[in-house]
Parts: sequence; C-alpha cells; structure tokens
Amino acid sequence: MGRQAELVRALAMRASAAKLKSDGAALGDERLKEEGRRREAAARSVLADARASRRAAGR
Repeated sequence: MGRQAELVRALAMRASAAKLKSDGAALGDERLKEEGRRREAAARSVLADARASRRAAGR
C-alpha cells in the first residue's frame, strides 16, 4: 500500500473510532465508548507509523 493510502486509511479509521465513541456517549453505552477508544488508539499508532515512513522517505 502506498504511503498516501496508508495516511488516508489511518485517518478514516480514526474518524470511525471517534464516531463509535460519540455514539456510545449519546446512548450511554460503555461498550461502544470503549471500542471507540480502542480503535482510536490503534488508528493513532497506524497514523504515526505512516507519518514516520513518509518522513524516512524524505517527504
């Protein structure tokens, strides 16, 4: 997967995780909020890796 595609994928993951957290808060569902937090942490990790590889490539 290209570097740009990785960045876009990570940002999309983060946005969907934020939506889950928001839905969980609106519904009072702790399970949804926790799942959103977990996915958001994973997305942050992927985003950091994608940015690091992009910097390493000299962009």
